[in-house]
Amino acid sequence: MSLKKGVLTIFLSFTMLNCLAQYEIISLWDGVVPNSQKSDEEEIITNTDSKRISLVQNPTLEVYLPTKRNATGQAVIVCPGGGYHYLTYDFEGTDIAKWFNSKGIAAFVLKYRLPNSKSIKISYEAPLQDAQRAIRIVRSQAEKWNVNPNKIGIIGFSAGGHLASTLGTQFNTPNHFKETAIDTISARPDFMVLIYPVVTMKLDYTHKGSRTNLLGENPSEDLVKQFSNELEVTKNTPPTFIVHAEDDHSVPVENSLQLYKALKDNGVITEMHLYPYGGHGFGLALGRGRLEHWTDRLYEWLQSLSESIE
Repeated sequence: MSLKKGVLTIFLSFTMLNCLAQYEIISLWDGVVPNSQKSDEEEIITNTDSKRISLVQNPTLEVYLPTKRNATGQAVIVCPGGGYHYLTYDFEGTDIAKWFNSKGIAAFVLKYRLPNSKSIKISYEAPLQDAQRAIRIVRSQAEKWNVNPNKIGIIGFSAGGHLASTLGTQFNTPNHFKETAIDTISARPDFMVLIYPVVTMKLDYTHKGSRTNLLGENPSEDLVKQFSNELEVTKNTPPTFIVHAEDDHSVPVENSLQLYKALKDNGVITEMHLYPYGGHGFGLALGRGRLEHWTDRLYEWLQSLSESIE
């Protein structure tokens, strides 16, 4: 082997190792997944204009890290949407994680269980259990991933926004399974980002598909109230950033308006951006005019939060 080829081989080896260090997929649960039962289901992945995952069997965190040199210490759990029926995994997941990395923010894409799966015992409990475990894992391994344990937030899109706002308002929900040491770690996100989120389960403004998939066809009034997150806000709900389009015909803008009022009434730091046009499911909104700049507003907000924590 020539000296030139040898140097190139060493360089490529270090490059590959560096890439591997920035990316991994980890299971949320060791051994048997809690609140699960045996079934004949298999996870389904479909690829059309985006990657969709349904019937999730093994919930995971996909880790995306910026270089250590660029890391700000902030981190975010990313919850893709999909009406609690599937996960729009790349468009509202991995693409979002890469954007965060470009700003020096660590991102962890959550492949959470979906309540329409026969592999789940109590359907509506599973997504929140996975979100709680996700933030506890990141907080427990913050040093490994060069993350400040007091700067870990959550972002959710559509039904993923419902999950994110459920965690933000109900992070102390007790587990109905045998806990381990990690379950004693706080599951409260330090900030919450909600993009065209489903918030309410009340029939007036809910996304009916998300409500049916999460709570069933005829949920009790208690369940409807429990998962109508505008009713669950307290002064301990974390600072929140909201984006919604006023012409969203899938998830009415009133979901965000009602949540905003509840947040302000409880003294929670809140910033909301409403756009007259954009519809639903615009993701990063690349090439969508003014709407594309919602991420700029988010970055400015995250910087202001980070400065306030220093």
